[in-house]
Amino acid sequence: MLLVPAIIFAAVAVAIFSFAAAAYAPSSLLSARLRSLGVERPIAPDKPSFRERIDQILDPLSKALPLSPAEVSRTRSWLIQAGLRERQHLVIYIVSRILGVVAFFALTVAVVGFDSIYLMAGAIAFGFFLPRFVLKRMIRNRQREITVALPDALDLTVVCVEAGLPLDQALMRVGEDLKYAHPALSEEFYLANLEMRAGKPRAEALRNLAARTSVDDIRSLVASLIQTDRFGTSIVQALRIYSDSLRTERRQRAEEQASKTAVKMVIPLVVFVLPSLIFVTLGPALIELYHNLAPSVRR
Repeated sequence: MLLVPAIIFAAVAVAIFSFAAAAYAPSSLLSARLRSLGVERPIAPDKPSFRERIDQILDPLSKALPLSPAEVSRTRSWLIQAGLRERQHLVIYIVSRILGVVAFFALTVAVVGFDSIYLMAGAIAFGFFLPRFVLKRMIRNRQREITVALPDALDLTVVCVEAGLPLDQALMRVGEDLKYAHPALSEEFYLANLEMRAGKPRAEALRNLAARTSVDDIRSLVASLIQTDRFGTSIVQALRIYSDSLRTERRQRAEEQASKTAVKMVIPLVVFVLPSLIFVTLGPALIELYHNLAPSVRR
């Protein structure tokens, strides 16, 4: 009794599955006919990613911000020195300055009202210059990382050049080796090698490296390499001499900072340590003197 319904159910299921497979198969005639008749459901477009949404939001703002070409060029150079090279970073920086002004102005008005014009002006100036201060701090930190990593990079470059690699390949290899230890310098070496591979002359790529980092040691290294390439002298010898001079300069900087430590410690000692010492040493004597002289003063 149950065999006939089971056979009917299996036949209907096979027919439905076959029709669905024929309808949704991209190479079937039935699927092409359904697409031509408009029966097939349209494919839903992919949702834009979070980064694409941010770009869509920032694109009108980038067109609406009134900036001069000189200011844009200067700000973009600062962002590049901080490691922020994409186009939306400039818009984010400008928008952060505007939002900082609005936020600190609103906070000042909510706290003290419109009574103090100087306080509101100070809040506006603080909100306007705070992103610039943060950007300058990022630039200094990145330049410090590059300065610290440069001696190790020069030693690896000397080893690679002595092994027979040309300078551009040596820079690429050094950048790969320093990818995790010193990512900032590794990224700069990678960009310099990418410019050389794209067809730029080596001198121009090295000058761009010095301009992107704005580090004095990198500028000196680039000048030495350009002169070496121009006059045809040994690159290995130039790199070794510069590495030795760089290590000597680093030792001199460390000695200079150590000599400044005594002078810098004067203010904390005077402000924090000296009052405590005076209170501990002279406090009991002053209290005893007060107890001894107080009765005679009252008489």
